[in-house]
Amino acid sequence: MTDLTDEVAVRRAAEGDQEAFAVLYERYVTRIYNYIYYRTGSAHDAEDLTARVFFRAMSNMKNYRDRGAPFSAWLYRIAHNLVANWYRDNSRRKEVALEDYLQLPERSAHPETALVRDQEMERLLHLIRKQPSERQHLLILKFVERLSNAEIAVIMGRSEGAIKSLYHRTLNSLRDSLEKSGGEPL
Repeated sequence: MTDLTDEVAVRRAAEGDQEAFAVLYERYVTRIYNYIYYRTGSAHDAEDLTARVFFRAMSNMKNYRDRGAPFSAWLYRIAHNLVANWYRDNSRRKEVALEDYLQLPERSAHPETALVRDQEMERLLHLIRKQPSERQHLLILKFVERLSNAEIAVIMGRSEGAIKSLYHRTLNSLRDSLEKSGGEPL
């Protein structure tokens, strides 16, 4: 059953076929989890929100209408809305689970090299998380999910030209922020 196209799986899932929905779940769960993880920075919250995305999708399959966008665009919109609600509800101080930072060091890397790399990554992630939600959304779809501008345009409900422009402005903003924070330009 895993060889079903999205269209067939969506139609069957809307008719109540749980195996068809399971195919969609398996196809997209990792991508949705990654998207949410990079937006929240918490594995625990990403797991919780990913489960909510698929629960909402399963509960609303009968209402899903193909409007020319891929099924994944619908899932990303649900995820985007849940993350926005999560940020609004969690405006308190951010808590980071200890297990998110417990990693074994690479054996081949010198400790100084690993420290510098980790600090640079933390600084970049901090600057990305300061960007408006729309720009974070774009960066995740572009660099984590490795989607094309055309695919991102469908998911975000904008033209491909608007996505290219937003991408350019976002990278310029990140470069400026990085320079102001004392780092080398991107």
